[in-house]
Amino acid sequence: MSLAFDPVQKILAIGSRSGGVRILGRPGVDCYCQHESGAAVLQLQFLINEGALVTACADDTLHLWNLRQRRPAVLHSLKFNRERITFCHLPFQSKWLYVGTERGNTHIVNIESFILSGYVIMWNKAIELSTKTHPGPVVHLSDSPKDEGKLLIGFEGGTIVQWDLRAKKADFRIYYDEAIHSASWHHEGKQFMCSHSDGSLTLWNLRNTTKPFQVTFPHGKIQKDGRKESCKPILKVEYKTSRSSEPFVIFSGGLSYDKAGRRPALTIMHGKAITVLEMDHPIVEFMVLCETPYNNEVQDPYAVVVLLEKDLIVVDLTQSNFPVFENPYPMDIHESPVTCTAYFADCPPDMIPILYSIGAKNKKTGYSHKEWPIGGGTWTLGSHTYSEIIITGHADGSIKFWDASAFTLQMLYKLKTSKVFEKPKQGEGRAAELGEEDPFAVQMVSWCPHSRIFCVVGISAHIILYRFSKYDANTQIVSLEVRLQCEPEDIITPSENENNPCFSEPGSHSPQPHHQYPLSPDSRTPDGARDSIPCLKVKDKTVRVPPGYQSDLVIQLLWVDGEPPQQITSLDLNSAYGLLAFGNCNGLAVVDYLQKTVILCISTLDLYGATDPYQRLTRSPRRNRQSTSEHCMRGLSNFYSDSKKRIRTSYQSLTELTDNQQSIDMEKSKSPTSVHYPTSLHNDPRILPEPVASLRASHCSPVFYLLDNVKGPGRKLSLPTDLKTDLESRENSFSRSRSSSVSSIDRDTKEAITTLQFGESYGRKSDALPTPCLWVGTSLGVVILIPLSIPTDHEERMEDPVTVGPSGAVQMLKGSVLRFGFLDCNGALIQSPYEVWRDLNAPEDPDRPRRRKLVHFSPSSSQDAFGEGHLAIVCSERQAKVFLMPSQSCLFVHNITESSFVLRADVISLCNSVCLACFCANGHVMTLSLPSLRPLMDVNYLPLTDMRIARTFCFTNEGQALYLSSPTEIQRITYSQEMCDNLQEMLGELFTPIETPEAQNRGFLKGFFGGNAHTFDREELFGEAAAGKASRSLAQHIPGQGGVEGMKVAASGVVGELARARIALDERGQRLGELEDRTALMMTSAETFSKHAHELMLKCKDKKWYQF
Repeated sequence: MSLAFDPVQKILAIGSRSGGVRILGRPGVDCYCQHESGAAVLQLQFLINEGALVTACADDTLHLWNLRQRRPAVLHSLKFNRERITFCHLPFQSKWLYVGTERGNTHIVNIESFILSGYVIMWNKAIELSTKTHPGPVVHLSDSPKDEGKLLIGFEGGTIVQWDLRAKKADFRIYYDEAIHSASWHHEGKQFMCSHSDGSLTLWNLRNTTKPFQVTFPHGKIQKDGRKESCKPILKVEYKTSRSSEPFVIFSGGLSYDKAGRRPALTIMHGKAITVLEMDHPIVEFMVLCETPYNNEVQDPYAVVVLLEKDLIVVDLTQSNFPVFENPYPMDIHESPVTCTAYFADCPPDMIPILYSIGAKNKKTGYSHKEWPIGGGTWTLGSHTYSEIIITGHADGSIKFWDASAFTLQMLYKLKTSKVFEKPKQGEGRAAELGEEDPFAVQMVSWCPHSRIFCVVGISAHIILYRFSKYDANTQIVSLEVRLQCEPEDIITPSENENNPCFSEPGSHSPQPHHQYPLSPDSRTPDGARDSIPCLKVKDKTVRVPPGYQSDLVIQLLWVDGEPPQQITSLDLNSAYGLLAFGNCNGLAVVDYLQKTVILCISTLDLYGATDPYQRLTRSPRRNRQSTSEHCMRGLSNFYSDSKKRIRTSYQSLTELTDNQQSIDMEKSKSPTSVHYPTSLHNDPRILPEPVASLRASHCSPVFYLLDNVKGPGRKLSLPTDLKTDLESRENSFSRSRSSSVSSIDRDTKEAITTLQFGESYGRKSDALPTPCLWVGTSLGVVILIPLSIPTDHEERMEDPVTVGPSGAVQMLKGSVLRFGFLDCNGALIQSPYEVWRDLNAPEDPDRPRRRKLVHFSPSSSQDAFGEGHLAIVCSERQAKVFLMPSQSCLFVHNITESSFVLRADVISLCNSVCLACFCANGHVMTLSLPSLRPLMDVNYLPLTDMRIARTFCFTNEGQALYLSSPTEIQRITYSQEMCDNLQEMLGELFTPIETPEAQNRGFLKGFFGGNAHTFDREELFGEAAAGKASRSLAQHIPGQGGVEGMKVAASGVVGELARARIALDERGQRLGELEDRTALMMTSAETFSKHAHELMLKCKDKKWYQF
């Protein structure tokens, strides 16, 4: 990795080990380039104030980048074949690049043509003939500030040579015992400093080069026996002079070996003062920023840029305490590894300044008060007017909010969820017993920007609900403990509905609360300490919380019979309802976070009641214990693999186990108790078999089955033609039974709740008006609709309980259900209702009592010629369906993929319309129109090579998406043509026309005694006429794509100009032709007039005046 800085343009370039180059300017100017080879970038050299950059890569190739365009491109490349590049140097305002190699030779490259010069400084010419050893690779090249015709060459073995380029000989040679790592000139060109492998700095005076003028060990103390401490190598040193103070000597390394565990440090020696700046990460490179680009002027350093392995730090040298500048760029998004992401486009515009102001109060103090010194380039938002926020969850439990409105990320606010819990002692606690390295790791987040309610799901089966406040407060954290464990012991059949407590008693039409399921927070069983306890301990004392997001409620799942709770797989909250729902592979729970109570805690099996479409067999307790232990919480290293298992047992099993094969297997393993279910749009009880008809007798909701692989003995479905073919091709029964195969047990007995969605809908076909409902999707492709009864009055809402009705409609899809969405009959997206944000910690106003203000988007408000009701979009791993509510009829169905499965699906707004965006495991990004489900786009973008992508990929509005492309990088993509058209406009300009500062007047005496530095003509020495051509086998010139594109643009410009000139000439010729015709007519007319005039003159010549 490497650094380069243009002191005139004020832009910084950073090279990476993966071949990337990041160019930074003022906030907003952030450009990333990538070498096609992917070779590490060894060194960078700006063509100062020329809008170009030279990169030297580990594959021994030089590249010239054009920075005068918004997207930098390679103009030329030069590949060295026989020698390896170790160091490069480009003098200011020179077109000749010095290149040092591993063999010790120095070559010279013409920057304009990128061709090697015939002038070569061979290593055996540079050293004395009597020297018996090779000097080593070239580690330093620089021209003398006193005379540009003198080149200082440093060899790794300890040899330093000043080469006279004109005379082609060495002025002096220095042989030192210690290896050299770097060298730096004094601006007058009379002294230079070297750093060595023994931790020493040597200062050399050109008047006497036989021995160093000064030798110092900055961190080497004298021991009792009189010996110096052994020190680490000083990898780089910079020697900079200042007008107002003593010179700066800045170096990295050189610390003593005896102090183990000492952090890497940058040392600043200013006069007699020595300041050691310890860093959090190893130092890769540093560079001192100076005011002038001329090396023969007083440098006046004002900052030093330090590139660390995982960060970039800029130190202010103008203040005595050397504070650090606040970095506007995110150098490292993962102080702790990123475990989940969320992307919100077109969010309320006031959220970004609010989060920024709160986050600024909590930031570290001690930053420099001066502006960020890297201020080059220009940048504008263009037509990008909406705000975007990215949320990242991390392994240490921290949450970060980022402003992503531009092409750069800026951290707005940081939240630490671990502060809610007591710190677990090392080797103690449930997390330690499970081997959990990161018990606070964030698994998923849910955020309502309008109500500013934020919910976090952790890997220890815990949920934290936060409310936003501008005021600090003393708060007591409320904790709820939920026992969510599923242990089926009997075969579940539809006829056994009388044993299911999920539904109301016969004859009761109103929903009833499930009092037998909620557990009090203090419920315990006397079966020992390992039962009914959470994984983490919530702080039980009152804590002082700063402004921002403050914890309001903590929900934890409990251990059951020595088994840890299962990880939470789905979450949804609704601020208008005041409810939070979550589920895992055992069941579903709904929490009223306003009253801090659990209103529903039920297993997935009991959700169905008598409407269960599957026949469940008993699981062996031993098998269950083993299965549970296999699915218990693991370390973060296995986090993604567990997620993959939850999504699907394996990619191979999904592609091989199609619906036809499933049905055939189930047909072979039918049990005697299985029942054939006919399918009908109206579920007429007259044609239903007895077990199904009994459902209507118990006043349960009508059951609606819709399977693409169903052909029952009853009437055929009245569906569109394209569905009939698919339905009629299936010859298998709907009913399924448990087989003894392992796959059946793994897939069906662990039916997870995969997605949840609150919204206004119709719980039953007979409903005339929409009511609050909870849509539940499971890993078996089942969709269950649960009606809710919520008090509308403010006082009643805070006192009366929320009741849950019996399960409503049941639909079936292929694969796990991933997403719900709701449209009105016009096809417009129906937003979830929300509560307008109110600050609970604000001072009370007696004139304006603080009451809840709700915003509803009811489907009943969208009534027109299409009628009442709304459309429900359901997307699973394999297909998408659109249902018309409340009739529950399927309007459209689309099989998204047959050979793969969908990892992520979202209903998004794009270009004043709505569509369904899907990302498949085979790398395809697809969009479907809504509600017709017509394919709009199918692009093979990115194959699933890492579970990190599957875990973090998410869509958002306006045709954008993001995922974690590497542990340290977030990749944003767009599939919106409007955004693509604006990309060029939104990119920052790296190059701005700036006049190069003039060199200072050196004065008569300095110019007279300082040597003839300004008469050096490199072209005369290195040009082909004087030096000849270099060997073709030494290096190969490769024209870059940027040059070709530039030529195409130029050529198109020339052709356009020629065409315009030709048209102009044609028009001019046409006008000239018309003018010539007019002139000929005028000449003819003039001749006729002259003739008539002459005849008239002759006729009237002899007449008298009285004859007229």
